[in-house]
Amino acid sequence: MKAANLILDLRPHISRVWRLSIPAILTQITTVAMQYIDSAMVGRLGANASASIGLVSTTTWLMSGVSNAVVVGFSVQVAQYIGAKEAPKARRVVKHGFITALIISLLLMLLGVAISSPLPRWLGGEEALWNDASAYFFMFAITMPFMVMNRMAASFLQSAGDMVVPSILNALMCVLDVIFNAIFIPKYGVLGAGIGTSLAVVVICFVEMWFCCFYYEPLRLNRKESCPFDGGVLKRALKIGAPVGAESMALSGAQVVSTTIIAPLGAVSIAAHSLAITAESLCFMPGFGISTAAMTLVGQSVGAKDYPLARRYGYITVAFGSAVMAFTGIIMYIFCPYVFRMLTPVKDVQVVAVQILRIGLIAEPLYGVAMVASGALRGAADTLVPSMLNLFSMWVVRLSLALTLVPIYGIHGMWIAMAIELCVRGILMLTRLIRSKHMRLDLV
Repeated sequence: MKAANLILDLRPHISRVWRLSIPAILTQITTVAMQYIDSAMVGRLGANASASIGLVSTTTWLMSGVSNAVVVGFSVQVAQYIGAKEAPKARRVVKHGFITALIISLLLMLLGVAISSPLPRWLGGEEALWNDASAYFFMFAITMPFMVMNRMAASFLQSAGDMVVPSILNALMCVLDVIFNAIFIPKYGVLGAGIGTSLAVVVICFVEMWFCCFYYEPLRLNRKESCPFDGGVLKRALKIGAPVGAESMALSGAQVVSTTIIAPLGAVSIAAHSLAITAESLCFMPGFGISTAAMTLVGQSVGAKDYPLARRYGYITVAFGSAVMAFTGIIMYIFCPYVFRMLTPVKDVQVVAVQILRIGLIAEPLYGVAMVASGALRGAADTLVPSMLNLFSMWVVRLSLALTLVPIYGIHGMWIAMAIELCVRGILMLTRLIRSKHMRLDLV
């Protein structure tokens, strides 16, 4: 009887989690689709082409991690102000967020352009990969302002409760990516993939910003509203976002170190590693989508000072995220050989990619716990301790295991280390969720 009453009590909350999560998941899936498209179209050019993108991919994650801190720092504030029904304050945060994002993204662009040429050599890649890797990273760098502004606009919309528009626009970006890649890859190879993706991002950036700033009612900027500089907004964004930025940079830095560990293994191992991560992203991107929903729901509940509801949403989304990623992991385990046949015609790469991906898929349920718990904690503005736990997991657990196992088992050793570390991370983040002051289980 109690169980039945509990289900009835949770039904409206589960329904809302579902309504917000599905568009967010679709948004992430279309992002993955773009990666699949790029990988498949570039993969037809051979193992070196795939490896050249894989070589610099960890550095692109590092730069994206910095921008992600800016996005989180302002988006959490928007979610909490919307939850508190203080839309004018949310719009003030939006203005400060866009200006800050533009400045930081321009600095990242200049840095990326400056290091694009020597970067492949610094990472220890083979000389045959240098030119293509540098060209691809250069295109990524000059697109940084558009990527960051687009991500900021999408995150503001999601924080205010609109998950549908970012999902639709991401799908459109995927379509544009296919069109532009089809035009430019045959002419320019790996560089063409960078050009195609960049153009798709630029087009969608302008559309998403227009919708956020001039159409969507809660966030629509009003000329009559004064918006003087507010140091408090920036200070709170720094407090929330700095741990996330440090975490993202350190995690991506660890990925760069991982790349230098596997770089001597050759083009086949690098290509297989890159394609396996691309394939795995179809499993873990739904987790990112549910994490976004968790941040929004918890953030709005905390803004409304309804802490029991915040806790309830936190636990519901974590359970949902873990279940979804367990399911997608099982599906990918079965069908990954067919996925890699689509992504590359090189048989050696296909065989190695299947083997290492199946090792990593074991950790998907706990990886889902880590992702969604992190999103829920961010919604409650609890970012410092989770970031420290993630850093410990990545730098101490993963890299120490990788340094031990890669010399013995090659690229397979790297994925064993990754699987173990993701399980450890999931346990750590679940523990933090339970003990966090807004999320303690004994207070539910």
